[in-house]
Amino acid sequence: MEKELAFPQFVPLHIGYWEHHADWNFDNINSPFFRIYLVVNGEARVIINHYEQALTSGHLYIIPPFTTHTDRCEGDFSLYYIHVFETMEDRRYSLFEHFSFPFEIESTPLDRVLIERLIEINKGRKLQYSDPKKYDNQAMLIQMISQNGLGDYSEFIETRGILLQLFSRFLPYAKVLVQTSDTGIINVKKYVREHICENITVKTLADICCLSEDHFIRLFKKEIGSTPLEYIQQKKVEKAQTMLVFDNLSVKDVAYTLSYTNQSYFIRLFKKFTGSTPGEYKSTI
Repeated sequence: MEKELAFPQFVPLHIGYWEHHADWNFDNINSPFFRIYLVVNGEARVIINHYEQALTSGHLYIIPPFTTHTDRCEGDFSLYYIHVFETMEDRRYSLFEHFSFPFEIESTPLDRVLIERLIEINKGRKLQYSDPKKYDNQAMLIQMISQNGLGDYSEFIETRGILLQLFSRFLPYAKVLVQTSDTGIINVKKYVREHICENITVKTLADICCLSEDHFIRLFKKEIGSTPLEYIQQKKVEKAQTMLVFDNLSVKDVAYTLSYTNQSYFIRLFKKFTGSTPGEYKSTI
């Protein structure tokens, strides 16, 4: 695998406990942070890519960032929730680009102890509302991120440690997504990341590998699992989602910033990858 992994940089956003009574029903949630749940009682469902997954007591769950999903609950349901933003400081790619994580694993008594301690030292991160439309917005996310490290330093370090420990519970069951030792492909991915706001062509990427376009496309798909164009589009849409959350830009400005002069095309592309238009996505944040 590419030697790009480093120590994860996790920023806690929201941490707490909710008891629901058939009121955990939210559509098309798509956030720039990942979620960890520990279900205490009852049962609910999460729908991802039209596939329904049950949430039951005694299990830990993880939902990656930029994953469109729908929540459903018809009865009593209680859970601990942790929302975490993964920063890219001194690292090439998100861990979610390296691994496919299991949605569900069995919990242990220690998991609950760790989460309760996390709540104890992060009292200001409890959600006031369970509806994502009320907390998954630009102002709230920036506020939560800006609070990181402002309190007691020992609790800041302890929080990071607990987050890493809980996240590490999923790693033994994770599957490596990208296995490539090809220097050219690694350099191509680096180029896409560093020039994401430019008009990136397949020819430019093929030239980096010193290959013809046809040969490069076949190699890239073999190594990465998608065509170069699909990879570029996916990374641009993910960048657009982050910009819509953290930058005060219109949909038109985001499109232009990412070198899409045809706004209609950008909107169709965004919807292809997220299930909603940029305007619909922006209205939820």
